[in-house]
Amino acid sequence: MNLHRLAKGALIGGILISVSGCGTGIGSGDSGLFRRNAAPSIPAEETLERRERAEAQRAAADRAQGTKTNRSSFFDLFRNGTDPNTTVEVNKYLWVAAQDVLNFLPIESVDPFTGVIVTGYGTPPGGGRAYRATIYVQDPALDARSLKVALQSSGGGAVDPGTVRAIEDAILTRARQLRIQDSKL
Repeated sequence: MNLHRLAKGALIGGILISVSGCGTGIGSGDSGLFRRNAAPSIPAEETLERRERAEAQRAAADRAQGTKTNRSSFFDLFRNGTDPNTTVEVNKYLWVAAQDVLNFLPIESVDPFTGVIVTGYGTPPGGGRAYRATIYVQDPALDARSLKVALQSSGGGAVDPGTVRAIEDAILTRARQLRIQDSKL
C-alpha cells in the first residue's frame, strides 16, 4: 500500500516537472506580457517581423563572437557538460622567463594550469622602492599578447606604465632567448 502511494506521488511529481517546462514563461525567453499588453493597432505580421529580425541580429552577433547559444532543457541538469580532456596551455618559455626576470620577488602563489604567478613585495637590485607583481600567461603562443603583467608599489601609488612595459619587454626578451637555446639542442 505504501509503495503504491510512493509510486503514484513520484509519477505525479514527474508529470508536474515535465509540464512545467512547456509554457511560455521566462525560461523560454517570452514572459507573455507583450502578448497580453500589446497594443491592438500593431498587426501580428509586424511583431513577427520584429521577432525574426531580432533573432537574426542575435544569430549574427553570436557568429561574430564565435559563440553559439544552445537551448537548454531539464535533462541538461543531469548531464556533465564539461570535457574532462580540456587543458589550459601556457607558454613554457614565458612562464620560465617571468620567474627568471622577477627572481628578486618572493613567489606567493603559482598556478601553472591557469598561468598565474603572484609574488610578494620585493626590491629590485639597485632600486629603492618595493614592488609586487601578478603575471598572467594566457596563451601558448610566444607573443606579447600572451603576457599580462600587473605591478603594485609598496607606497600604494600607481606604477608608471613605462615600468610595466619594460618588465614585459624583459620577460619577452628572456623567453625568446630561452626558445633559441632550446632549438639549438
